[in-house]
Amino acid sequence: MAGHVSLQYSTAPQQNQTKIQDSEPRWVRWFLIAIALAFICLFLLLPLAAIFIKAFEKGIAVFGNAISDPDALAAIKLTATIAIITVPLNAIFGVTAAWVVTKFQFKGKSLLITIIDLPFAISPVIAGLVFVLLFSAHGLFGQWLLEHNIKIIFAVPGIVLATLLVTLPFVARELIPLMQTQGTTDEEASMTLGASGWKTFWLVTLPNIKWGLLYGIILSTARAIGEFGAVSVVSGHIRGMTNTMPLHIEILYNEYQFSAAFAVASLMSLFAIFTLIIKNVIEWKAKGAS
Repeated sequence: MAGHVSLQYSTAPQQNQTKIQDSEPRWVRWFLIAIALAFICLFLLLPLAAIFIKAFEKGIAVFGNAISDPDALAAIKLTATIAIITVPLNAIFGVTAAWVVTKFQFKGKSLLITIIDLPFAISPVIAGLVFVLLFSAHGLFGQWLLEHNIKIIFAVPGIVLATLLVTLPFVARELIPLMQTQGTTDEEASMTLGASGWKTFWLVTLPNIKWGLLYGIILSTARAIGEFGAVSVVSGHIRGMTNTMPLHIEILYNEYQFSAAFAVASLMSLFAIFTLIIKNVIEWKAKGAS
């Protein structure tokens, strides 16, 4: 009887979807599908194809020279470095914040969630200006930093801080709804059996949230690599030193080096496609696990 009820619930959405499909005329379905495909081709596939066409317009040699240029290599290296630093910090913060929000009751929880979501609401340029106001030569801590010969603005630490701020919510916002749905039953059972909090986290909580965590890490990595606004404000656009890949592309484009600009852009596009593939694999794995 229980198995029969479960089967009814699992097939109900499919039955409803079939009824909706049958109620709509075939031409309406094909018309809507055609509109969706037209938008995808016009605003996604066509621009993506144009990037690769433009990148290889003058041949493989020009493409190779653009990618192997010292400034381009420095931009690629800096972008990878920023991602390597910020993404693990985001993962740690995201797991901690999600754990606190979902496993404990305390005053100010709504305020904490609002603060986590704040980078979604403010412009990345404003996020960069915040660090300029704090750490520039005329900023709040500028004099102290000068006295101790610490450079944050127009240097790598400023880029790390700006990127960290704009990518801060991604892991947390993926995990909070997931952990709220799961509840605290498994953790309570583990603690009842004598497991410590740390052991409970590693053996119970982490396996339950692993797909959501990976998904948040992928989103955070993609944003860290592609961030432009906040990084542009704090970087100083110093070639070979503080230019990330998006900033390097902008400089090349402004200097009318279109083939070189699109060559570097194609690398970022390849990463975006790779990220999309991994995202779909994770979603497929998550559905299979559930």
